[in-house]
Amino acid sequence: MSTTSDPASPTPQRSAKESVTRAAGVVGFATLLSRILGYARDMIIADLFGAKAAADAFFVAFRIPSLLRRLTAEGALSAAFVPVYTETRATGKGAEAFLLVSNILTILTTLLIGVTLVGEWFAPELVTLIAPGFTDDEETFALTVTLTRITLPYIIFISMAAVVMGTLNAHGRFFAPAAAPALLNVAIIACAYLLADRLAHPAMALAVGVVIGGMLHLGAQLIPLFRLGYRYRPRFDLKDAATRKIGLLMGPGVAGLAVAELNVIVDTLLASLLPQGAVSYLYYGNRITQFPTGVFGAAIGVAALPSMASAMMAGGAEKLRELVSHTVRLSMFVSIPSTVGLIVLAEPIINVLFERGQFGPADRAGAASALICYSVGLVAFSGVKGLVAAFYALKDTATPTKIASLSMLVNIGLNLLLMGPMAHGGLALATSLASFLNMGLLALLLRWRIAGIDGRRIALSTLQMSLAAVLMGGAVYGYITLFYVYDAPALARAGHLTLSIMIGLVVYYYAAVLLGCREAHAVRDRLGARLRRKK
Repeated sequence: MSTTSDPASPTPQRSAKESVTRAAGVVGFATLLSRILGYARDMIIADLFGAKAAADAFFVAFRIPSLLRRLTAEGALSAAFVPVYTETRATGKGAEAFLLVSNILTILTTLLIGVTLVGEWFAPELVTLIAPGFTDDEETFALTVTLTRITLPYIIFISMAAVVMGTLNAHGRFFAPAAAPALLNVAIIACAYLLADRLAHPAMALAVGVVIGGMLHLGAQLIPLFRLGYRYRPRFDLKDAATRKIGLLMGPGVAGLAVAELNVIVDTLLASLLPQGAVSYLYYGNRITQFPTGVFGAAIGVAALPSMASAMMAGGAEKLRELVSHTVRLSMFVSIPSTVGLIVLAEPIINVLFERGQFGPADRAGAASALICYSVGLVAFSGVKGLVAAFYALKDTATPTKIASLSMLVNIGLNLLLMGPMAHGGLALATSLASFLNMGLLALLLRWRIAGIDGRRIALSTLQMSLAAVLMGGAVYGYITLFYVYDAPALARAGHLTLSIMIGLVVYYYAAVLLGCREAHAVRDRLGARLRRKK
């Protein structure tokens, strides 16, 4: 197989930038489909359970395997695996590269089976650690423990899927790995409708759907992997040089993600001490915030890592520096208007997506508070992903870990300071503020490591985008104030929300173009070229 067009292969800098943008678009589109299904899933959960004890129990139970998944696989393993796998392929050792995949899969699966068994045994202790407030309600606590035991095997399948995802990304295959998470949402929705009335508790159907979704997530990626010529060969070699290198790089990465997930644990722990519904409000607010973060911010990070790794091999720090600047500005172009849009439209979005059944106006206000406070940190959430990818391309997983540790301490302090006057909104705002500290320190240290990140261009673009976003926010606020009615028919509310978003996109784009924003001009030129090709 030729690798001339592979984003993991050394390429001229202009094509490297284009490959990041193009790959980010592919990942973003696939992730968009998954997010839409995710919101459908959350709408069903909100309709069935509202922000009551059963919903809180499921969200806490699902958070435990999700936490273990990120610690043992997705983030840390991908960050360590992709550069080493790319390097192995670049030296012409294609067969050895596939053997490396088999070795990692075998070792990881063996480890995670053990982790799952331990988690099943200590499920009550895990729930007590993460949500101590639940111990005051025996029924909610028992349900959370049961749901945790059902969902724990999910980490085995989703972690194997992470290895496959890293392999496909290194080969320039981005769509299947990005679209596969949609199957988790499909499985949860299907189980909610098919099994809720047949199990001891309706929430158990959601937990079963999580495990089935993990299996489907893995299976959907195996097909394109096999098409690349991969065949699994049983191998368990802890002494393999490439495997040991991944392990050494993964260690600090796991520690860094452990820090990030500890923030989530602390938020959940403190939220469980607040009035009922706080855990759910944070979940719903965070889920909506993750739409632009997941669709665009994470997409840019995923797309950038293989190209950054290749840039380091091909041209060193100079090429990496240009890619970092491009990645950060691309991230800002989406995250800045998303911040303004989500703040202005917080209550209408919650109203359209979740306000039905057991989810009422009071729940809308609670979830909107969390959404606004999380939205403040959107720029930082997205920016961190691109900056961390640059450190991983440098094969430095330790520095992001140290910075994340400091940010975690600041986050905990802000949690304790803000949760009193702001309740669950204070927990969300603390996460946002700590993320800005994380991004700022990463940018400063990376600037020192590679002799600059083109800060002036980033600052100018940020100013132009911010001005355009303010104009957009004014237009959207005016429309919503004039036309949106919270108790109108669902179709009318959805129509006004959609139209307000479209107005915002148009105003932002043209304002950015008039202000001379390079990213807006690049979008215009790319769309124009595509239209000309179609003609």
